[in-house]
Amino acid sequence: MNNIDSITLEVADTTAAERFYNAAFGLGDLLRVRASDAPTTGFRGYTLSLIVAQPSTVSALIDSAVAAGATTLKPVEKSMWGYGGVVQAPDGAIWKVATSAKKNTGPATRQVDQVVLLLGADDVGASKRFYVDGGLTVGKSFGSYVDFSMPSSPVGLGLYKRRALAKDAGVAPEGSGSHRLLINSGAESFTDPDGFAWAPASVSSVVE
Repeated sequence: MNNIDSITLEVADTTAAERFYNAAFGLGDLLRVRASDAPTTGFRGYTLSLIVAQPSTVSALIDSAVAAGATTLKPVEKSMWGYGGVVQAPDGAIWKVATSAKKNTGPATRQVDQVVLLLGADDVGASKRFYVDGGLTVGKSFGSYVDFSMPSSPVGLGLYKRRALAKDAGVAPEGSGSHRLLINSGAESFTDPDGFAWAPASVSSVVE
């Protein structure tokens, strides 16, 4: 599981989801969708982050997501670490768009430099050990946050204390039911300690 090839979101309406993600972010084969009516309520325990080069690109992507039907959870703003905002897609997935840059260096684009999946863990230490035992290498680890070193992976992976992740996203931490998420890699299918499922990409549609 050294690579995450793509992310599959389980949604009620695949056509609507494909339309939204194409208009909002245009992530191509990094993002897939498949139909699901699995019960889910509240915070699903994860967020997806789009890391970009400059503030104007953050604003452009957030604006396009909102125009396509997303709900603003945290408006774009400057902070000590950079510039970013958080939206929730119509299917319920939470997306953060951010940059560490404080100033623009050129015109706004829709270029995404990195996609990062942050999983909310009830016990960060236990989940960290699970992934390290599975072959991942820790890049950074401090407090309730772990970032895995996956230099060749199209999608990055991190762990964050569930309550802290919900706070960062601007939502309440409570939630139950399905995560409505499948992590696609070349590894055998398995489920981590927090209930996140990994499997080879199969029956899902690429958002193009």
